[in-house]
Amino acid sequence: MKSCIFCYPELDSSQQVIMENKNCLFLQKEQKILKGSGLIVPKNHKETVFDLNQEEWEDTHDLMLEVKNWLDEEFSPDGYNIGYNCLETGGQHIFHAHMHIIPRFQDEPYAGRGIRHWLKQESNRRIKR
Repeated sequence: MKSCIFCYPELDSSQQVIMENKNCLFLQKEQKILKGSGLIVPKNHKETVFDLNQEEWEDTHDLMLEVKNWLDEEFSPDGYNIGYNCLETGGQHIFHAHMHIIPRFQDEPYAGRGIRHWLKQESNRRIKR
């Protein structure tokens, strides 16, 4: 995985490591839309969240809480979306597990539309059942 930008964050000069612990990194790129958004990634290459071991889960959790405290101080969001996309159909584009942490703000045009929004849209109904 020598070309993986999460295994080797320095390959993408637009992202930076904001904080880390033994098994995980919190990465950010400059965001023009939702400031403060970033990713928690395991340091070892794991394709999806389903591949994380117990220690990686624990370090993900610990880092998530540190990131939340930092984002609360830096940006004072009104809410958060947190989640994983898994595999291509699930919206994963980089096949190294990564947790999205997205601070949300009341003055956004799409405020209040959480990660379940598309579950409720008739236009997203499957053609075959």
